[in-house]
Amino acid sequence: MNILSEPHRAPDAPEVERLDAEAVMSAKSRGPLYEARKKIFPKRAEGVFRRFKWIIMAITLGIYYLTPWLRWDRGEFAPDQAVLIDIAHRRFYFFFIEIWPQEFFFVAGLLVMAGFGLFLVTSAVGRAWCGYTCPQTVWVDLFLVVERFIEGDRNARIKLESAPWSFDKIRKRVSKHATWILIGVLTGGAWIFYFADAPSLAMDFLTGNAAPVAYITVAILTATTYVFGGLMREQVCIYMCPWPRIQAAMLDENSLVVTYNDWRGEPRTRHAKKAVASGESVGDCVDCNACVAVCPMGIDIRDGQQLECITCALCIDACDGVMDKVGKPRGLIAYATLDEYQTNMALATNGGATAIDPKKVRNADGSFSDKIRHFDWRVIFRARTLLYMAVWTAVGIGMLIALLARDRLELNVLHDRNPQYVLESDGSIRNGYTIRILNMIAVPRDIEVSLEGLPDATMKINGISQSPARLFTVSVEPDEATTLKVFVTLAGDKVTDANQEFQFVAKDAGSDERDVYDAVFMGPGARK
Repeated sequence: MNILSEPHRAPDAPEVERLDAEAVMSAKSRGPLYEARKKIFPKRAEGVFRRFKWIIMAITLGIYYLTPWLRWDRGEFAPDQAVLIDIAHRRFYFFFIEIWPQEFFFVAGLLVMAGFGLFLVTSAVGRAWCGYTCPQTVWVDLFLVVERFIEGDRNARIKLESAPWSFDKIRKRVSKHATWILIGVLTGGAWIFYFADAPSLAMDFLTGNAAPVAYITVAILTATTYVFGGLMREQVCIYMCPWPRIQAAMLDENSLVVTYNDWRGEPRTRHAKKAVASGESVGDCVDCNACVAVCPMGIDIRDGQQLECITCALCIDACDGVMDKVGKPRGLIAYATLDEYQTNMALATNGGATAIDPKKVRNADGSFSDKIRHFDWRVIFRARTLLYMAVWTAVGIGMLIALLARDRLELNVLHDRNPQYVLESDGSIRNGYTIRILNMIAVPRDIEVSLEGLPDATMKINGISQSPARLFTVSVEPDEATTLKVFVTLAGDKVTDANQEFQFVAKDAGSDERDVYDAVFMGPGARK
């Protein structure tokens, strides 16, 4: 049964305490960036969405802080850190996946997927990224946990803010800021562990033997985490982040956003019994300001959609708690679509011809009219979201196929530029080449390097053998690029053209894996 069909029991509901909460960051009261910041003291919320945010915060922080310490066995010739950005050797390791510099398109593909994923989520459920998983939101939540633990909930923090300086106030403030700085240090420390072996770097860092760039990085991230998460908070989202201004292009009339349903909440009153007794129209909103008190952005959702709203839905939890207390159905503040809201608003105002009349949306027994529109989950699967999902899926499948089909043996050849060829004493022509064999697995291999085409040509490889042949076996290091200097010689009377095409072939002697490079043999009259 839909919660909106529960009986309307407002006249017998108990009085609800009105919180002294001001929407300091609402659109009608927000000042410019250089105006002195008005502190926000969000009250702790309880409910479904708050619990969901706790879960998301625990998962995201756990992933960030613990991932560098995970191990993954790649054999004796490769690092065993599960996730590692090895800048020194130009590698990116992610569990069983290893990305080389020339495979950067995988990273580009992930960025494309992230972009379309963000478009998909926003078009379907509004700013869910901002409200639940954005690093700024997650760390602000963490800092608020510390603040509440040390200074107390909203009323205690407001009282402490206005209290004169004393030993107790200094103790609490120092403890709070010291803990925030510690979190910043741990945040910066976790970040540098992604770029080197975490246990080794941690020991070097603590003993003062780490590279200067490690200490500089930790210092910068400590400062930014402390300032953004502890001091600036909502100002980062409002003034620094571009997404609040971009998101409007991603939303449409069927996007879910946190909405105050004024078609059932207005006219609001704190004295419902007296108003009903006097024959006045009474909405469900008791004007308790609970939604304002819990808002970490300092806005009043009852003012309508605002760029400051990150759709964290804490106001929904607060309002649902009040509705339960006064015996009214939940959903006065809820996730709703603009289309759904406008339909219900038109019903409550007789198509916009009158002020909101709660009687128009209710039956005689106080239950909601059957004409009221409720959320239908099928609205999520519309053309826009399906298009975003299709592109996101196509990019993901393409990357997966490319990942599974990629070669782990690669051959690159560079012809000598000067001289292009050498005329030897016996009249034969010699060309020089620099060959790079990329062994892209963490196991040493024996690679057969051979010629295809130019049937009368032979080659020599410096450091391997000075005797001419058409095939040599070369031992290559694991997960490394091996460079060889190769000379290809062809008898003068066999040079039929200034540029003759042939192929270098690299083949794993223990498998069928091979790579071919098309090369050119140059003779007299050749042009580069």
